Amino acid sequence: MSKFQFVIKRTGSVVPFNAERISNAIYRAAVAVGGRDKEKAEELGQKVIAVMEEMFEEGYKPRIEEIQDIVEKVLIENGHAKVAKGYILYREESAKRREADSTHFSRPLENIPWSKIWKSLDWSVAHNLNTIEGINSRIKNGEFPHIVHESEAAYETQLDTAAIMIKDRSKDIKMVMVSGPSSSGKTTTTFKLQLRLKKMGMHFVPLVIDHYFFDLELHPKDEFGDYDFETPHALDLELINNHLKRLAAGEEVKIPYYDFKSGKRYLDRTPLRIRENEVLLIDSLHGLYPDFSKEIPASQKFKLYLEPLLQMKGVDGSYVRWTDIRLIRRMLRDSVHRAYKPEQTLLHWHYVRSSEKRTILPYSNTADYIVNTSMAYELPLYRPKLLPDFSGWVKKYKDDPLRADAFERAQRVTKVLEAIEPVLDDSPVPGESVLREFIGGSTIDIE
Repeated sequence: MSKFQFVIKRTGSVVPFNAERISNAIYRAAVAVGGRDKEKAEELGQKVIAVMEEMFEEGYKPRIEEIQDIVEKVLIENGHAKVAKGYILYREESAKRREADSTHFSRPLENIPWSKIWKSLDWSVAHNLNTIEGINSRIKNGEFPHIVHESEAAYETQLDTAAIMIKDRSKDIKMVMVSGPSSSGKTTTTFKLQLRLKKMGMHFVPLVIDHYFFDLELHPKDEFGDYDFETPHALDLELINNHLKRLAAGEEVKIPYYDFKSGKRYLDRTPLRIRENEVLLIDSLHGLYPDFSKEIPASQKFKLYLEPLLQMKGVDGSYVRWTDIRLIRRMLRDSVHRAYKPEQTLLHWHYVRSSEKRTILPYSNTADYIVNTSMAYELPLYRPKLLPDFSGWVKKYKDDPLRADAFERAQRVTKVLEAIEPVLDDSPVPGESVLREFIGGSTIDIE
């Protein structure tokens, strides 16, 4: 039994010491540089504990930074310089993200699609939907169906533009990648885009990237035991690149099959080939991640990025956060399609957010086109569905230092939902709307 009972986080809060978190962090660093030896990570974690016990007295509360310094030292001294480098880079990136979060927009951020945001804001102002007060006023005037129509029309216009851009490059393109963070509306958007391009004479062959997951036992976990499916390193990037390169050359490959029930992957299962008049269609979180398709020339791929870039100010003058919209969307979707309780989604969201900040959002500006998938009318629909839950989570996690992230998000969303005018009747929302992917009632057969 370890002689350490508590650890001090960067915020100064004191939380229970969890030795497993050390080996998990080492394993995540190893995965990031291509390693997948869990036993070695656990062995190194024990060495870190041994060093700590030599350095610190019984009852000492080590700081996170002190533990991380020891991890780096142990990795290097035991001949794992490559893993140590990955670990160090992760620490540096985390520090930069914390600094950016603390300074907000006091300096330009390269990964923010400013041009797209400006166009979205301009549209919101023109329709009096750039503030919660504005949309509340329109809803009280009985204009909710009109808001739905205006929002859906703006979204469909963007898809028309994307389809034209892809068609213009159809002679060279071998694959279209639809990417974006969790719950950005990739499934419905991909389906709608495909319909448009079929009318233009283009034919698509879908590639299901989920089949390239490594076995579940090889995935890294966090201190709460959550498996990290959000990282691109959960995917066999080397095999993906090999298959994409061969498919682009007209060769046949055999796609693996991933069984989510057993957490096992089976290689060489389904034959696939794209012919001269066909284009590969890829729907993936990590389509923009450089290592995802590094073997494919830029001229052969069209990269589409999706995110709900809602431009709406709350009553306190701050903008509604896109991550909160996606959190709500995922709660609703997972509760229906994955038997996953909304509270579980909230508690897992720190993992989702951490991964996308590292491996999705920084590459948004490398896309050929960006689609804003937010709907100005969605928050009023969310209030009656989830406000009681969020209010309850605020009370539940207020004084829990291990759940500080969940508390902060719940508190922020509660304030937004309390301020928005509720709408109970979603009948004005079209059955083929991207929002139906989350609230249910979709008339699109996307299986």
